[in-house]
Amino acid sequence: MSTGGLILVALAIAVGVVGIVVPVLPGSLLVLAAIAVWAVVEGGTTAWVTLAVAAVLLGAAVLIKYLWPARRMRAADVRTLSIVAGAVLGIVGFFVIPVLGLVVGFVLGVYLAELAARRDAAAAWTSTKHAVKGVALSIGVELVAALLATVAWGVGVYLTH
Repeated sequence: MSTGGLILVALAIAVGVVGIVVPVLPGSLLVLAAIAVWAVVEGGTTAWVTLAVAAVLLGAAVLIKYLWPARRMRAADVRTLSIVAGAVLGIVGFFVIPVLGLVVGFVLGVYLAELAARRDAAAAWTSTKHAVKGVALSIGVELVAALLATVAWGVGVYLTH
């Protein structure tokens, strides 16, 4: 692959990583797609092994990011409806207050849903903190996997050139 092609793949990976932190784009999918394009164009065993390593890392992250935080939030008695309310208000907040509104809207949505269900401000805030930690854990797992996939791609590029 040419230097220009490598730069385009690297940019697509970078956009994917940003998409994990600011969930506007499907970050992991974009990272995997960029590495897959590189593997198809580059060809050879090293490229395909690199793609397989990236796919395994990102696939494992998808499982972990949904199972681990969900189990922790369920143990803390955070309601699914509260997470949905947080997501909806987070999306609204993203457009009202660019970027920061996502976080503000999510926290407000979870808190209001928990407050409506529990009728206790302290318990609602405790649940909100658990929900925020769960979402942060989920993002962290996906981000680490994407960065490891990026490192695998970098090693693959080094070995093929």
